Amino acid sequence: MPLARITPDLEMHYRDDGFADSWTKPEAMLLLHGNAESSEAWNAWLPILGRRFRVVRPDMRGFGQSTPMPLDYRWSVDRIIDDFIALADALGLQSFHIGAAKVACPIALRLAARHPDRVRSLVVLGGIVSGEISVGPRAASWLEHIEQKGVESWARWTMPGRLGSQCSAEMMEGWSKLMGKTPLSTQLGFIRSVPAIDVRPDLPNIKCPTLVVTTDGSGLGSVESVRAWQTAIPNSEFMVVPGDSYHVAATHPKLCAKAMVGFIDRRATE
Repeated sequence: MPLARITPDLEMHYRDDGFADSWTKPEAMLLLHGNAESSEAWNAWLPILGRRFRVVRPDMRGFGQSTPMPLDYRWSVDRIIDDFIALADALGLQSFHIGAAKVACPIALRLAARHPDRVRSLVVLGGIVSGEISVGPRAASWLEHIEQKGVESWARWTMPGRLGSQCSAEMMEGWSKLMGKTPLSTQLGFIRSVPAIDVRPDLPNIKCPTLVVTTDGSGLGSVESVRAWQTAIPNSEFMVVPGDSYHVAATHPKLCAKAMVGFIDRRATE
């Protein structure tokens, strides 16, 4: 099990995959998962990305098989960014592409703004830029549900909005169980921190080619509201996928993975 000691309180689990021919030198890509998920969330992307890239999928601090965080842990977007940079340094990744889903999107956006020399391209899928606007009104009811019934029950309760009306019952149950593995202390502490996330000031400072992907019926924000912050990112493009899920990386993995590869082919050599 690949583990990296990032800080005294964090041993980070990660997956490092690639299926390129031995005589090639694939570029590196970081795939950053959303809240209450793990590196497993990107499994459906690997058949498309693995032949082309060295794909590194970390379990974010507190999640997956990384060290759980205590209930009173003081969450920080910048600390999470430092974790990912430390992992990239440990693996010898001088530069990399990034794909990010849901709440990993604001983390990735600030990472790109802070480290323009490291990030070659960025694709954010079903993302937010202000936790207060997108999640704030729901945070109290989410916390109450988790405290009373646990993480898996909360995941199952909120799954229809996450995966949309066209998702199968089997997929909803599978994702509920995946998310339900999140330690209770991590999830409660992290959700309490989400409303304070605001990366809107970082957007004009992003230098790499950026693709913002959303659905036309996302419960995290209308197409117009997402386009409003997307246009603040220089050199960015916008992609709208038909559907009412807000976790577009999960519900449309093949479509989005192919779009990412096409975007990199067109834009990442600039």
